[in-house]
Amino acid sequence: MNRDIFVKLLQQRQFKAVRSILDVMNEVDIALLLSELEDKELALAFRLIPKDKAAEVFANMDSSMQSYLVEIFTEKELKELLDDLYMDDTVDMLEELPANLVSRILDAVSASDRVKINELLNYPDDSAGSIMTTEYVNLRKDMTVAQSMAHIKRTGIHKETIYTCYVTEQRKLIGTVSAKELMTEDDDMRIEKLMEKEIISVHTHTDQEEVARLFRKYDLIAIPVLDEEDLMVGIVTFDDAMDVMVDEATEDITKMAAINPSEKTYFETSVLTHAKNRIPWLLILMFTSIITGTIITRYENAFAAIPLLVSFIPMLMDTGGNCGSQSSTLIIRGIALSQIRFKDIFRVIFKEFRVSLIVGAVLAVSNGIRIMIQYQNFKLAVVIALSLIGTVVISKMIGCILPLLASKVHLDPAIMASPLITTLVDIFSILIYFNVATQLFNL
Repeated sequence: MNRDIFVKLLQQRQFKAVRSILDVMNEVDIALLLSELEDKELALAFRLIPKDKAAEVFANMDSSMQSYLVEIFTEKELKELLDDLYMDDTVDMLEELPANLVSRILDAVSASDRVKINELLNYPDDSAGSIMTTEYVNLRKDMTVAQSMAHIKRTGIHKETIYTCYVTEQRKLIGTVSAKELMTEDDDMRIEKLMEKEIISVHTHTDQEEVARLFRKYDLIAIPVLDEEDLMVGIVTFDDAMDVMVDEATEDITKMAAINPSEKTYFETSVLTHAKNRIPWLLILMFTSIITGTIITRYENAFAAIPLLVSFIPMLMDTGGNCGSQSSTLIIRGIALSQIRFKDIFRVIFKEFRVSLIVGAVLAVSNGIRIMIQYQNFKLAVVIALSLIGTVVISKMIGCILPLLASKVHLDPAIMASPLITTLVDIFSILIYFNVATQLFNL
């Protein structure tokens, strides 16, 4: 939908046309369209959204839009919205809103919902409990298919998903049954005979990244969440798991670029915050690079004897950094997908060593030929060739070992990514280069 046309319809107060447009649009697309409007237009447009879509649109808005709407809503409007919002979406919103608006929302919900919200808010950040919803379909094992279908029809409208139903006995999870099975079996079939007893579940304190990994591994639609006494307290749905995957991927990307992670979008983050997130790692890496400079100054005699040696330093350092980054990226990805574990470290080292020999040999021969053509200097060609092989081997070793060591000591492997590895590789590449040069040229 074109924003300008939509705004024009709002300004001309053609509300019937606006409602008809919003009626056929997807909730996510409506939230995206509303994000382009001014505050006054946003408030007007939101009130024109069909009631059955309003809560879903609100859940897909960013925190600044939600804050503005909560602030201007009447008590009645706010209560109607909260009644339609799923519990996990309400909790997600509360975590982003300022304290005065949180109090207003908690005053607007029922006492029982307030207890559930406070309970969810008390779970640790990044845990299964913090992203779960308490709205799920639970059945008893002695119910028939007909009774179960009647129960779903009666209560399903208030549940986040009805595709998987959970069979509980005194809040203890004893089985699951899918909506497909209920719709295809005889009405008098008992749930006890239908239910799947092999259940994949998580606990409230399970890390949300592990929850997302289980969704990916088992192709789940939802996963039950149990408390410390193994009683069922909620479920995590696929849409929440997808959000976790996006958040974790974003966090890894920022760490791999030596930037402190931020939960806000690029444009929502202030210039000062952007600078604060980037400066710490840049300072660390800058002062670490002083080591490289110190090493170079130790070989001033080599520069004086053969000035041409200086011109090959950037090429060696860049090649080493690129090789290390290639290996670290593959290993970090493998760790994230649970394809590579610390126990595989020697297999990884052996594999990367063989790869580095092939890569190093190809690069060495290519540069050796170029130097012979350009400078007609065989010794220099040998120095560069040997330095390249050594640099490629050591950089790939560093690139594969550091992320595995980080995972072993429970650090994020993404920390050991490009910037840090490049800095370490620079040091080793310079040491290799000048040691080879001084030996061959007798400097």
